[in-house]
Amino acid sequence: MITVLGRRNSANVQKVMWTLGELDVPYRREDVGGSFGYPDDYPNPNPVVPTIVDDGITVWESGACVRHLARTYGRGTLWPDDPATLATADMWMEWHRSDISAAFFPLFMTKVRGLETTPEKLAQLTASCSRIFGQLDQQLADRAYICGDTLTIADIVNGAIMFRYMTLPVERAALPHLEAWYARLTERPAYRKHVMIEYGSNLEEWNAHEAANAEIQ
Repeated sequence: MITVLGRRNSANVQKVMWTLGELDVPYRREDVGGSFGYPDDYPNPNPVVPTIVDDGITVWESGACVRHLARTYGRGTLWPDDPATLATADMWMEWHRSDISAAFFPLFMTKVRGLETTPEKLAQLTASCSRIFGQLDQQLADRAYICGDTLTIADIVNGAIMFRYMTLPVERAALPHLEAWYARLTERPAYRKHVMIEYGSNLEEWNAHEAANAEIQ
């Protein structure tokens, strides 16, 4: 059985949990990180989540965890067999890490976690998200999912933050293809279970939701 070390309301942990849900792989999750802290024997040199342990193999960094699970348990589904499709999925995973993460997470931390900002900075972050998500909107113009008609690892890493982005009280550009893709994600049981989790509108509510999610598998 796979052990997942990480709190349930972490967006990076949700990537792993959603992957496990799609693959229907047994797991056990332990609350780590955030208000739960880190044990002395945490098997990751960095105090971040998630970390997974799979049959003696320890993997950290959320993208690496998703790749490991999909490559091991999801060949032909989340892990495409076609080399060109797999290359496309890999590119959009890297795009998420370099482009979307840099724009979205500061916006999220500002609106929900109380990160200090200015109206000008907030407007800049909002505009950056709309512009960068516009690139994904174009990719989705003629396909159901990022790489075609089937959910892949690219959808996992990018879709895991979409519930937060689509429900955050900010101005969002009209992106019809991305909105249709998001609607398809919300129809998936594993997405609803592992990603569509309340996060609150401020730090106090965030902590309350984190406590309420403690020990939920």
